[in-house]
Amino acid sequence: MTRRSRPSRPRISLVIPALNEARNLAEVLPRLPPVHEAILVDGGSVDDTVAVARRLRPDIRVRRQTRRGKGNALAVGFADVTGDVVVMFDADGSADPREIPLFVDALVDGADFAKGSRFLSCGGSADITPTRRLGNAGLNRTANLLFGTSYTDLCYGYNAFWTDIVDILDLPDPALPPLTNGAMRWGDGFEVETMINCRIAAAGLRIVEVPSVELARIHGTSNLNALTDGCRVLRTLYAEAARARTLTRRVEGRTAPRLPEMGHSRPTDVVAS
Repeated sequence: MTRRSRPSRPRISLVIPALNEARNLAEVLPRLPPVHEAILVDGGSVDDTVAVARRLRPDIRVRRQTRRGKGNALAVGFADVTGDVVVMFDADGSADPREIPLFVDALVDGADFAKGSRFLSCGGSADITPTRRLGNAGLNRTANLLFGTSYTDLCYGYNAFWTDIVDILDLPDPALPPLTNGAMRWGDGFEVETMINCRIAAAGLRIVEVPSVELARIHGTSNLNALTDGCRVLRTLYAEAARARTLTRRVEGRTAPRLPEMGHSRPTDVVAS
């Protein structure tokens, strides 16, 4: 599939990373709309995550992570999709499946990447803390300065994109073995969402933000740590900015990279940038 041949009624592939989310999946999976495929990427759950998923959705495809971390889970799922559009969908109940058509509409209307935002009009969050909100605002400003974007919600993982841009993301190959020192490969952790946002922007693709309401996790607690993960995101921003400069020099000499196109959408329309 090329950008010229993108369909007006795309086949949707859901990629759902999960680690010990059996109780949440019992409530999330029945709410999913009909899609081309749902791919559950299991991180080595010790509960009934896989069994629950297969019982509630017999057509679900289960893949095992090759290393640890959310980034590796997404990379495994992206490598396996057969649809036209990928939707990154959390298993904990925080993503509202009723919003999937908004993301798809933004893509069909011309976006390469539909970026969920809790901070647009009609967006919101039942889960974000004041500390995380403040940190996200600072990271947004940094990203926008480095990449010429106008992101309003850098650290939100509910996103969708056309599968023909998967190669641009250049995530760590799922076939690579784990590092012998026990550390995660760069891009295998929670920094993956920031990495994706940066690489989409550096490639000059058209980004449209879609208002999204983050629901509260249904069961369990998040593995996010506002301080350590915030520092990892900040490190990612500067690493990705350096990577973008290197790639630009390699491909185009000293020519500056083309700035990404940014737009915002509302439930009733998608505004082209």
